[in-house]
Order: sequence, then structure tokens, then C-alpha cells
Amino acid sequence: MTITAAVDRWNPSPVIITTAAEIIRAGGLVAFPTETVYGLGADALNPEAVSRIFTAKGRPQDNPLILHVHSIAQASNLTVMNGTARKLAETFWPGPLTLVLPAKETVPSATRGGLDTAAVRMPDNPTALALIQASDTAIAAPSANLSGRPSPTDSETVLHDMAGRIDMILDGGSTGVGIESTVIDLTDPERPLMLRPGGMPREIIEAELGLTLEVPDSVSKKRSPGTRYRHYAPSVPVKIWRRGGGLLPENCAYMGMNIPGNADMSRAIIFTSAENYAHGLFAGFRKLEAENVSCIAVEWPEDSSGISEGLRDRISRAAGK
Repeated sequence: MTITAAVDRWNPSPVIITTAAEIIRAGGLVAFPTETVYGLGADALNPEAVSRIFTAKGRPQDNPLILHVHSIAQASNLTVMNGTARKLAETFWPGPLTLVLPAKETVPSATRGGLDTAAVRMPDNPTALALIQASDTAIAAPSANLSGRPSPTDSETVLHDMAGRIDMILDGGSTGVGIESTVIDLTDPERPLMLRPGGMPREIIEAELGLTLEVPDSVSKKRSPGTRYRHYAPSVPVKIWRRGGGLLPENCAYMGMNIPGNADMSRAIIFTSAENYAHGLFAGFRKLEAENVSCIAVEWPEDSSGISEGLRDRISRAAGK
């Protein structure tokens, strides 16, 4: 049985947080809100607890997990933080930025996906931070959905995928960003790599570093979750539509910022900005797949800056590109 408990995002109940933390410390699984999507949390330093994440999600064992921490000091206990990593953490944490660094021996191989690196971030959500602090451990947490499905941005979606598979869901309402964190590899601080675009725009990170984020090779890219397998996909095919690219395929629902000439507006979701598009992408996938359509067409963002780079990444992966 999966328990759902409503929490005030800004002032989560200490009683509820204590209950959730006890589950984490006992090796259980708790889904919780972050600023990006809902995470499926377990004690990152308990290999048996971590294995339950992979089982619940149906996730490949070689796909590394992100360790969620409440402080830079906690991240330093888990990874070898160089000066560049510390600079980014001090500037952007809490926030949607994950840093990949050499792992310390305290981090189990299961959490790292068998790699010698670990991914760490501090979520910008008071409920998430309260849970990490009360659990007195780092929390490993991929998105709280079945592997390959669109990530959840509300507790109802978590329950749909995870009912009976996990112990508890902390319902903190809808998440803000809507797509996962940006992942930067800083194992070589002189050559920072963009492993996965996401909620933290590339331009902001590059301005802080005074360096260009480089493109990873196939080996380096494996250090990040969400890069090796088809992800974020609804149960029907996803087709990419470009502005000026003609009509939509027949019986195809639509999401985007512009309206194709033959769009069925009863099965369309129109966004007013790239930020809104990113926020509503995953929820939109789940809503439209329930409309008995043969496919979902999604607009390809013309602009690649800001949140649009992460949005493009999620669209292309959902389409199997």
C-alpha cells in the first residue's frame, strides 16, 4: 500500500516529514516534490534500498542516480569537489543543476551505476530539503515514474505509475520547472561537459565559469542519467512538427506554441512561452495520450537558448531520436 500525504511546500509538517524520513532510514521508498519533477527517493548509501528504486521503476541497473543533498558540505562527503564545482554550487544551489564528480568510496556502486563518478545536486524545494535533513543521509532519486514514461510533475501522476510499488508520496502540488536538472561533468574542471541540458540554462553556467560547456563523448555521456535510453515517452508515437512544416499527421493530437492549420483544438495544448511549454510538456503527454489518438505532434522550439535546449532534448528523446 502506498500512503499519500499532502504537505505545504513552504512549511511541510514536521510530523509528516519525520514519518517519511523514518521510511527512508528503514530502506523504503518515498516520492517527493522538487523544483523540477517528482523524485523517487531512497537512502543513497544503502545498496538494498537503492536496488528497490530500480525494481519499482523497471530501470536499467547501469543507469546512475542523482544524489540529492541539503548542503555543499554533504556533497563534499560524497564526492571530490574541485574549485570549479564549489563555485557553481555556491552560486546555483539550491537549484536545477547537477554536478558529476569523482565519487568517494562511501557512495555504493549501485547508486553510481557502476561508474567511478557520482551525480549530486541540492533541490530548490523546502519539502525536499526538509526530507533530506530529517533522513540524515543523501537521497538517491530519479524521477518517480515507470522507466521510459514522461516524468511526473504532480503527485497524481506519481500514484498512477507507482501505486503499490513504493511506500509513500509527499504531495507538494505541481512542480515549477517541469523538466529535469541540467547535468554538468566537472571531473576535469578545465573541460566542463554538458551531459544533459535541463532546467538551468547553458548560458548562465557558461557566464559564471567563463568557459564554454563542451560536448561529451559517448563514454562521458554515460555518467549522466537520462541519456542512454528512450525517455519521457507517452504510450503513443511522438512526431516532431516544425513551424512552417505543413500539416499534422491524421488523428494526431498537438502541443506547441504555434497552431498548425489542421490542428484539432479539442485535442491541442497551446503554450504562451518556452518556459510554460517545458512546465507542461510531460503532463501534456499524459493528458493527450488518453484522448485515443494515433500520435502526438509536438512543436520543435526554433530557439535553442535558455530552457529551450532542455525542452528540445526531452522532445527528441520522447520521439526516439
